[in-house]
Amino acid sequence: MTAPLPSPRLLPSGDAAITVEFGRVIDEQANRRVLALDRALADAPIDGITETVPTYRSLLVHYDPVRIGFDELGERLTTLARLRAPPTTRTRRWRIPVAYGGEHGIDLETIARTLNTTPDDIVARHVAGDYRVAMIGFTPGWSYLSGLDDSLQMPRRASPRLLTPAGAISIGGLQAGIQCLAGPSGWHLLGRTAMRTYRLHRDPVFLLEPGDAVTFYAVDGKQFTEQDRAAARGEFVAELVVS
Repeated sequence: MTAPLPSPRLLPSGDAAITVEFGRVIDEQANRRVLALDRALADAPIDGITETVPTYRSLLVHYDPVRIGFDELGERLTTLARLRAPPTTRTRRWRIPVAYGGEHGIDLETIARTLNTTPDDIVARHVAGDYRVAMIGFTPGWSYLSGLDDSLQMPRRASPRLLTPAGAISIGGLQAGIQCLAGPSGWHLLGRTAMRTYRLHRDPVFLLEPGDAVTFYAVDGKQFTEQDRAAARGEFVAELVVS
């Protein structure tokens, strides 16, 4: 008989939420347990839970304390979290176009010099990666990706930028990212995609979901402009495969 997994740490988050914590650092196995618990709650909802928010290493569970108490909910979450989830049978995989370097990826050449290589080599390493959406956060549609090649891992910028463009494809620490909306960032900008991961009045509002697989491919400036116009019309631009 397969032994149950270790119990997570339960932390009260105010009087109407529980943080189910599977680790203290960014870890692939912890994130898989977070997403497994999130899926289990989606498949078999517990009465009283109003929302779940998956992160790299924990699941925030909002609940109505009138309908279910902290102790009861904590016990049920612990039981579910210790179960070994069956293997995932269907994975959504996105193939996302990126215009690398130049005005779209203003840090590419600097990164290449820092790593003693060429911009083309950095692009080749980046597109060779097989990434997974670990969480969505910071701003709407901002997708944090695990799976960045060790050779591309480097500290974030010492001085964050106050504004980076929508669609920025970036790296920071051991993470890769897809930024949907323009905003501040301390990550290194490799390129830009025309894909809109978030659009308020679209169905679905968010294209990427935690657990999705992601790969990138390079496009030139002309292709980016064409794809950007198509995305503005509501087209997805990126390719989606369910396997």
